[in-house]
Amino acid sequence: MIESPLLTHRMGFIGGQWTDADSGESLPVSNPADGTHLADIPKMGRVETLRAIEAAATALGERAALEQRAHWLQRIAQTLQAQRKELGRILTMEHGKPWQEAQAEVDYAAGFFRFCADHIDRLGPRTLEERPRNCRWTVHYRPAGVVGLITPWNFPIGMIAKKLSAALAADCACVIKPSAKTPLTMIALFSLLEQELDLPAGKVNLVTGSAGPITDALFEHATVRVISFTGSTEVGRELIRKSATGVKRLTLELGGNAPYIVFEDADLEQAADNLIANKFRGGGQTCVCANRIFVHRAVVESFADKVVQRVQRLRVGNGLDEGTNLGPLIDANAVAKVRRHVEDALGKGARKLAGGDTSALSGTYYPPTVLTEVPKDAVCNREETFGPLVPIVTFHDEAEVVQLANETEYGLAAYVFSGDSERGRRVAERLHFGHVGLNTGTGPTPEAPFGGMQHSGYGREGGLEGLYEFTEVQTVPYAE
Repeated sequence: MIESPLLTHRMGFIGGQWTDADSGESLPVSNPADGTHLADIPKMGRVETLRAIEAAATALGERAALEQRAHWLQRIAQTLQAQRKELGRILTMEHGKPWQEAQAEVDYAAGFFRFCADHIDRLGPRTLEERPRNCRWTVHYRPAGVVGLITPWNFPIGMIAKKLSAALAADCACVIKPSAKTPLTMIALFSLLEQELDLPAGKVNLVTGSAGPITDALFEHATVRVISFTGSTEVGRELIRKSATGVKRLTLELGGNAPYIVFEDADLEQAADNLIANKFRGGGQTCVCANRIFVHRAVVESFADKVVQRVQRLRVGNGLDEGTNLGPLIDANAVAKVRRHVEDALGKGARKLAGGDTSALSGTYYPPTVLTEVPKDAVCNREETFGPLVPIVTFHDEAEVVQLANETEYGLAAYVFSGDSERGRRVAERLHFGHVGLNTGTGPTPEAPFGGMQHSGYGREGGLEGLYEFTEVQTVPYAE
């Protein structure tokens, strides 16, 4: 069992009160590093979710001024920073990522609250300079209403920060549903919100349990006007269908299949360093990590050698152990998927350059693996692996690699490395992805909008664009 001063309650939170499931049923949470049982959480469902929505609807009646909202956001950022070590420890135990990486995720989360606080004046009323029809016209950004925030397991604090920061900035009331695989970090966050902030009862609500009945209740209730979801494209399509009846607005960050393009004139050391940092973050279990590695034929052997050297230095193990670079995958299904992708590629002619042995470890581990000569029809080029696999595909020229990179229904993130800045910009313009790193493998940041194209979703989180996602625009002409 996990022990933490931030987990004295292991329940949901509705209307300002810690709450168990009405049925008394629970779900187990395990540590993927060794399979140990960490805690049991309430298995809530439709009834508890409807109660949370009603509490949120009541809280909407207590409007908060911009200054008050800015204070809440700044206070959350400060609290996260003050508790980064303990939050990171909880996150590591339920997710598996290395402790230092988990603490960096807490810092990342704090950045979203800080950014929204610093730019909340953008949500103030705006008066038009023009006076059409002899009226004074004012544009207001009203709270959209009750919002449902549904987050995945791979960034237990980072993903909710993207959504909750903008929702609070807009003065919405929230019902939050975390992944049942990693709910403890969210419960710890709610403990801090209760201790450190003077939020009205019902302003933020937490329901834990299986996704189906909770999500259905969010779509059923007319008061819920916006639902923000991060997860698979398959689930995203189903949510789009469900949103039609209630004409609910969605923000969706869905699956990815990121190309990582290395041209012959790239700085190969820089490209290799960035690939390691990008690919193995969270064990490769991120939607923005490189999934398809395209390397020009003139440098493929040299680049692959540099990647292998770096991979062989990675230490796989428990995320709480000092020196660990790569933790376990989230569960046995994740391991099986990576193994299937590797075996498929090898069966079609790929060659393994690196891939250690993790059989001595008791958790759900898979060794960081590098394959070269990966055929274009390999499954790992069509599906998102979501694991520590580097499949290298050779290309011949710019036109070919742009076509290969765009041969996917997804459009979340892409990366281009070239010594020719003009070519880099030209290729970026032709790639159908919402985020394109040029000579960098960096992912999103709180200061910039992030989101997908095509089947990777719509809407933006972060930046000024993300600040408006939970607002409704109201125009008021006034005849003086």
